[in-house]
Amino acid sequence: MTSTTYTGPAATGVFAPEPGAAPLPAMIRAQAVLETKMLLRNGEQLLLTVVIPALLLVLFSAVDIVDTGSGKSVDFLAPGILALAVLSTAFTGQAIATGFERRYGVLKRLGASPLPRWALLTAKTCSVLVTEILQVALLTVIAFALGWSPHGNPFAVLLLLLLGTAAFSGLGLLMAGTLKAEATLAAANLVFLLLLVGGGVIVPMDKFSGGVQSVLKLLPISALSDGLRDVLQHGAAMPWGDLGILAVWAVAGLAAAARFFRWE
Repeated sequence: MTSTTYTGPAATGVFAPEPGAAPLPAMIRAQAVLETKMLLRNGEQLLLTVVIPALLLVLFSAVDIVDTGSGKSVDFLAPGILALAVLSTAFTGQAIATGFERRYGVLKRLGASPLPRWALLTAKTCSVLVTEILQVALLTVIAFALGWSPHGNPFAVLLLLLLGTAAFSGLGLLMAGTLKAEATLAAANLVFLLLLVGGGVIVPMDKFSGGVQSVLKLLPISALSDGLRDVLQHGAAMPWGDLGILAVWAVAGLAAAARFFRWE
């Protein structure tokens, strides 16, 4: 039996299309789209990120349960619910999803793909931002239907939302990258409930005693809700104090997540 050696064009490694990794922006975009689709298909995450904030906005605006001071209840509640939406997506939802991806080895496998690890986290952040845009749009429509009349600097609102997202994302990734998935699930939901009550979202901060109030105001959820309320309800130009608190939390949270996050 004789053997033959083929020396044609295919032997030189010429293929069409040329094999290789896709451009980095295309990989990040594709991963971000996948992350967003997975989030929108998850009923539990939708309940946390969309349904609960919307129900709270409608319920507390329609029923006089909490004394929100003078003026319409929705004018006080809408900024706090927007802050809650950022918390639910950037912190609670992302922490739980990433924690279980880490447990099941998804992050380990993705980390070995051509997509760099920093690009994977960038894609997750893009997915969070897309989800938040949908949340803000929906909650804004509901608030307007309830008689909301916001005013203030739109740039300040955008800056508050971006810094709030960065702060909560860092804390969520830190939790997901250091705790077991089950512990992350319990802790993230517990933190969500505690900040819902004590973060100035629904209950005004002046309802707490002086010492407790001073501590609560340093929390990122308090800074975000108070900052949004100062702008949208009271017409403040730029709430520098709240922006400073969010910036500190964002830098500290992201730095800690980058330092201590474990992929396995």
